[in-house]
Amino acid sequence: MKTLMIPEPIRTQKWLERLVPYVQRAEICPELVVEGQLSRMVGLTLEAVGCRAAIGSRCKVQSKNGQFIEAEVVGFAGDCIFLMPSGNPHGLEPGCRVIPLGSNSLAKVGFGLLGRVLDGSGKPLDNKGPLKTEAKQSMSGETINPLARKPIRDTLDVGVRAINAILSVGRGQRMGLFAGTGVGKSVLLGMMTKFTSADVVVVGLIGERGREVNEFVLKILGEEGMARAVVVATPADDPPLMRVHGAMLATSIAEFFRAQGLDVLLLMDSLTRFAQAHREIALAIDEPPATKGYPPSVFAKLPSLVERAGNADEGGGSITAFYTVLTEGDDNNDPVADSARGVLDGHIVLSRSLAEAGHFPAIDIEASISRVMPDVVDEQHMNQARKLRRLYSLYQQNKDLISVGAYQHGSDARIDAAIAKNPEILDFLQQSMNEAVDISRSLSELDALLAS
Repeated sequence: MKTLMIPEPIRTQKWLERLVPYVQRAEICPELVVEGQLSRMVGLTLEAVGCRAAIGSRCKVQSKNGQFIEAEVVGFAGDCIFLMPSGNPHGLEPGCRVIPLGSNSLAKVGFGLLGRVLDGSGKPLDNKGPLKTEAKQSMSGETINPLARKPIRDTLDVGVRAINAILSVGRGQRMGLFAGTGVGKSVLLGMMTKFTSADVVVVGLIGERGREVNEFVLKILGEEGMARAVVVATPADDPPLMRVHGAMLATSIAEFFRAQGLDVLLLMDSLTRFAQAHREIALAIDEPPATKGYPPSVFAKLPSLVERAGNADEGGGSITAFYTVLTEGDDNNDPVADSARGVLDGHIVLSRSLAEAGHFPAIDIEASISRVMPDVVDEQHMNQARKLRRLYSLYQQNKDLISVGAYQHGSDARIDAAIAKNPEILDFLQQSMNEAVDISRSLSELDALLAS
């Protein structure tokens, strides 16, 4: 690539404004690039002057020892552009060359990604050789006309009895898995990875512990599961830009397989880490915080990512997505959780008290809901699910009275029935992490429980 070095005295805004249109129209030379230089670094943000680049485009920053670090344009102010490095910025200093690459981030996609583990930039992490891809597409995806989307009408079997029977999921639905730390959300996600009936599984491990990546690939997916899966891993020690790209890359890969008419299961752990990475970027370019330290742009990014999942138009495939949402301090009303509930098609809440009592999966069926369940199950199934919910809720509401012996048997027939059924209901809602329970078995066991 040829570069044009402009002497500092004449590198002015007016001179650049005259030059850039000619460069863009290739009237001087299609390979001509106007270089800039690094002026300073504040926190995680690089500031460059002397060059122009659009939001979302990439640049290369050359350190004094000749190494190149890739960065993305995340903002600008006057003559200065703000860059967020996707790698380690060690070795950079004022005056380093900044070379605009001009292209926005593109994802390499194709059937050759099946069985592979990638980082946030799409590079392989599994030492299985170069990737074989057929196409490239934008990391930001394309908007689907909401009126053209295929309605959600088919039930998806996730292999978990409590979800299949009480919180039925539709093919193309987007569900949230809400939980605090250490209550089993990653294990439950792994169960759905193995047991869900889908053509392709795309897993995004965003901002989680690095050791979980290897465990997820080896223990949860295994050789058989990896044959139909793609894993995108950006651990917590990756730069925030890489964590954001990891979530966008996983979604782009899922979109490619959906475009081929396939049913895709997208599992992202976690949506909260994606939001936190965006918060780091936004605060680094001086966007003012709004709600508990989260700038307003974070709450615009969440729906733009989530809305990319779902059904395609008639005749196309589907993306059924599960996003884990980390509720800080077990507060289900923290800003990210509250915003996620508004854009998702339902939420499964995991209870710490149930987890501490050895109840797995620790699903709080009172606090959980599937918004599309009435559209994908028949009336009998819906009535049976409501009946179990009522019995469970009645027992929970009177649990304290029952525990201390203050409730007298025979005072209320409904509470008597709830007390009698409670041990069976608790057994029904629990399941071994290595056991798969399909929809037909889940319904037959639900009917048997309520008939006895």
